[in-house]
Amino acid sequence: MIARIPIIAVTTLMFMAITLVLFIGGCNEKDKEAVKMVKSNTSMGQFGALPGIAEFDSDLINLFVEILKQRGSDYTPRTRHLLTDGWARYTNRLFLESSPYLLQHAHNPVNWYPWGDEAFETAKKLDCPVLLSIGYSTCHWCHVMEEESFEDEEIAEFLNRNYIAVKVDREERPDLDSIYMNAVQAITGHGGWPMTVFLTQGRKPFYGGTYFPARDGDRGASVGFLTILQKIKGLYETQRDVVDGSSLQIAEMLHKTLIPEPGVDLPEEDHLNRIIDVYRKNFDKDYGGIGAAPKFPSSMSVRLLFRQYHRKSDKDALNMAKLTLDRMADGGIYDHVGGGFHRYSTDQQWLVPHFEKMLYDNALLIMSYLDGYQVTHDEDYKRIVVETLKYVQRDMTAPEGAFYSATDADSLTPDGDREEGYFFTWTATELEEILSKETAEIFRIYYNIEGRPNFEGRYIPNRINPGMSKAKSQDIVDYELLKIIEESKKILYRARNKRTAPLRDKKILTAWNGLMISAHARAGLVLGDNQYIERAVRAARFVLGHLYIDGRLFRSYSEGKPRHEAYLNDYSFLIAALLDLYEATFDPEWFTIALELETILEENFKDMEHGGFFMTANDHEKLIAREKPYNDGAIPSGNSIAALNLMRLSEFTLDQRYMKKAEKLLVAFSNDLRSNPMALSEMMLAVDFYLDKVKEIIIVTPGLKKDGAEVFLEEIRKHFLPNHVLAVVSEQEVEAVAKIIPIVKGRTTINSATAAYICEQGTCKLPTIEREIFSKQIQ
Repeated sequence: MIARIPIIAVTTLMFMAITLVLFIGGCNEKDKEAVKMVKSNTSMGQFGALPGIAEFDSDLINLFVEILKQRGSDYTPRTRHLLTDGWARYTNRLFLESSPYLLQHAHNPVNWYPWGDEAFETAKKLDCPVLLSIGYSTCHWCHVMEEESFEDEEIAEFLNRNYIAVKVDREERPDLDSIYMNAVQAITGHGGWPMTVFLTQGRKPFYGGTYFPARDGDRGASVGFLTILQKIKGLYETQRDVVDGSSLQIAEMLHKTLIPEPGVDLPEEDHLNRIIDVYRKNFDKDYGGIGAAPKFPSSMSVRLLFRQYHRKSDKDALNMAKLTLDRMADGGIYDHVGGGFHRYSTDQQWLVPHFEKMLYDNALLIMSYLDGYQVTHDEDYKRIVVETLKYVQRDMTAPEGAFYSATDADSLTPDGDREEGYFFTWTATELEEILSKETAEIFRIYYNIEGRPNFEGRYIPNRINPGMSKAKSQDIVDYELLKIIEESKKILYRARNKRTAPLRDKKILTAWNGLMISAHARAGLVLGDNQYIERAVRAARFVLGHLYIDGRLFRSYSEGKPRHEAYLNDYSFLIAALLDLYEATFDPEWFTIALELETILEENFKDMEHGGFFMTANDHEKLIAREKPYNDGAIPSGNSIAALNLMRLSEFTLDQRYMKKAEKLLVAFSNDLRSNPMALSEMMLAVDFYLDKVKEIIIVTPGLKKDGAEVFLEEIRKHFLPNHVLAVVSEQEVEAVAKIIPIVKGRTTINSATAAYICEQGTCKLPTIEREIFSKQIQ
């Protein structure tokens, strides 16, 4: 048990910015020097005060100037501290970064450093502790803490005098985020963002938390951030042995908890039964999902429930999955005007969301609703998929085809105030001004925009208690009603876009793009719509062209350059995406690259002793712990996706070495699969695949064209086949493709007609050219 520790502070570079003068201070008052930097007529004058940069740092100053030129006249400092010419009064080292989150803090009066040796070497030189602040660009409470504390000059001055302050974008550095979040959870019992952690000069945490109000009494807090900084300063100066002891204890705990105790047995069907039983016991029978509030779509795997129904005809599992998808689609967590899902619901009903939208959530939900559509043939699930894909195309796709990361929860009101959810909500008056009075009334009834407002004096459109019957009382039949609703949504979408939109994080992350490429590829295959496949291809080409360099992947792309070496989930998610893209296009190029990436992953990330993969590569920066991730949270763990990748590769290639690696991975996590199955829900999909009789479906077409496969693909679309691999090859390509994908070896057409082969565990049914026979075989 980690003891909770009081709080500390010490001294770092002073960022006493008085427009024209920069003072540089040290943690030791006796060593403090003041170095004047006077604004001149040179371009340096544009920066106001540059914290921690002395006048002899000409190279760094020149770099500031060069980057400002690159960003151009459209660049606007995000701060309330402005000079009369509109430029920021303060500029810190984060201005040199490309992360949208770090750039949000580039003009705080805090002397921020990015994560790196410079920060910790300075802390050691000045004998300061380090304040580590981790967040992301679309995080509402990160914005709140910035406005209340990091933009506050009194707090910034104290922080700069007594600490080295380090900012990290958790989306670019998931390794740091995970290590220090585990520490914060051990210290406080909970976690979240912004994450606030106090570190020694050796990067070990000794105290931490999440959001802190600025001062005592703010938001009902007895102790505010400034007081915490002051108390930690006192503890650090007077009880260094306590600090060092706590940091050592926490570091030892992290070594143990970030790598699970390896198991000895392969998972069995009982593992699947256990997680389904846990879902049954905790299921919300009224609104679907797990528990009360807050509610996350990822807390219960509807995809696993659909597999349970497929495997055991478990109608209870089917009903749980359907109710959850129905209620999420009805609730305010779904954007009924613009499409796409918000991050989570703050209540049990899925009504009031946290309004940020994340690329990964929408990718995973597209795949869940696709499964739902294939199982139930419910056209409403198809509508949700199509609308969400349209949202991604309109709002989350870069001109080059890759996908942006997220949009913010907050946006500006007409009065210039930043409010959560304003962009997505309405008043009855606004609706009447935009639509006709009669149409507005129909829309209000249909989307429960009546009675008491459901969010901050405004309305979140929702279908939780459908008003269809009231609308029908006006003698409007269903198809007319839906036509009115669809047209109204288009009008409101155009009107909404005249508002100031929430901030969009335009960085391109390899892992998250992998998820969305998979979503598009699967949608194209299941819905028979090539536009989605084409978008998946464009995104994949961008990622491979800009983030796959000299045989290694990179994590992030922003401002025209790649940053940070990739992590396990970047490789795993992209490999899965390329396999999905092969099954949508049947172009062996994608399969070949997937094999390349799997080899790189194997050589650089594998736990050679116990199986599975570490989050970071062997040559990654040495941190206080090296994690072997296994928790499937809002984003699946890289090991969960890696397990399924290995099994799919084994089926395609007939190479049992891939299956042996997958089995070793599952054994490595088998203790947690048994004891805490909800934490590994995505890995359970791999377990389901492993325990099933996987279907190998091979379709051979005559000549060079693959169009002849369409009649069989149409049949596949009708059926939910969760555990299969699919290859389509023209007869003239069989020999060449078989060198890469051996399951096609020796396959031929029948009497020059397209032939389909269905195999399971090395045994094949008779090939067929008949659609009806094929339909029976795949079922």
